[in-house]
Amino acid sequence: MFAPRIWIAIAVLVVVVSAALSNARVSNGAGHETRHRVRAGETLWTIAEANYAGDPRKAIWRIEQRNGLAGADISVGMVLVLPQ
Repeated sequence: MFAPRIWIAIAVLVVVVSAALSNARVSNGAGHETRHRVRAGETLWTIAEANYAGDPRKAIWRIEQRNGLAGADISVGMVLVLPQ
């Protein structure tokens, strides 16, 4: 008598959980990320100084890691993701 109701409840639960998980996104930490388009004369050092407090070297490393850069070479027009 209750068996069909249980299976319906389980099916509804599976659908709801699946929908919630399909809308989840990876955050890679707290906060949001900002996009920055490199302008003429900018370096990773100047970008780090302008957007992060403390030692710019740590911020440069984080920017390089987040953007898959092999080094500090950037070019005008490049869009960098600045992690929080």
